[in-house]
Amino acid sequence: MTRFFTIAVLLVVFSSFKPLQTGGDFCGLKNTAFQAGESVTMRVFYNAAGVYISAGEATFTNTLERYNGKMAYHCVGDGKTFPFFDKFFKVRDRYESYIDTATLLPMKFIRNVDEGGYKIYNNVTFNHNANTAVSTNGVFKTTPCIQDVVSAIYYARNIDFNKYKAGDKIPFDMFLDDEVYHLYLRYLGKEKIKTRYGKFKAIKFKPLLIKGTIFEGGEKMTAWVSDDPNHLLLRVESPITVGTIKIDMYGYKNLRHPLTSLISVR
Repeated sequence: MTRFFTIAVLLVVFSSFKPLQTGGDFCGLKNTAFQAGESVTMRVFYNAAGVYISAGEATFTNTLERYNGKMAYHCVGDGKTFPFFDKFFKVRDRYESYIDTATLLPMKFIRNVDEGGYKIYNNVTFNHNANTAVSTNGVFKTTPCIQDVVSAIYYARNIDFNKYKAGDKIPFDMFLDDEVYHLYLRYLGKEKIKTRYGKFKAIKFKPLLIKGTIFEGGEKMTAWVSDDPNHLLLRVESPITVGTIKIDMYGYKNLRHPLTSLISVR
């Protein structure tokens, strides 16, 4: 399950369409999609022999705090495998981001993960005026409107997908593992989807993935968010090195808006 939490949400990130400029919709948006106190639970399922098995869980929470004299959303993502899967590959991941409430840009990012005994800790402070990031390992040059892996999820929820046609891509830059990655979301349109929670009206897209331990790079992953003002992550599907994974929203609290995309509960 390594990096399942990190990559699944790059929501939370080529053809006959005209590409947007880097940073296009990832600069200057105001938050209208979520609020402090929101909590979302995702369940991870693994399929290697035609049957999906419940393998782990990820939770996203955010609170309103003061950081360096500014109000910030303290967004936390915790990912873990269940005891049965711990025997094969134990995951205990924690990602944190302090996001400026005025700009929705990250001020601080913390990655503290243990994936099959492979441990990583990185503490990053962003200076958006100087376009630099100071991490546990040094000082690195970044780009304007840079996001971290957690802030990108919350920022992307504020994109107005009605502005795009199927096939359009929405580029953004992300800082991870002391590197800047030039990524994008490819918008695929709208459809109805049945998840383990229920039936929804949804927005569908594919994020460009960073090649990792079990994920291949490219547009192999598909994600759906709710077609309502929350843009809540509903489902992620992706092939991995051995088998496939499916990640479904399993519960939520304190959404900013009514979940009007929900057609029926399973």
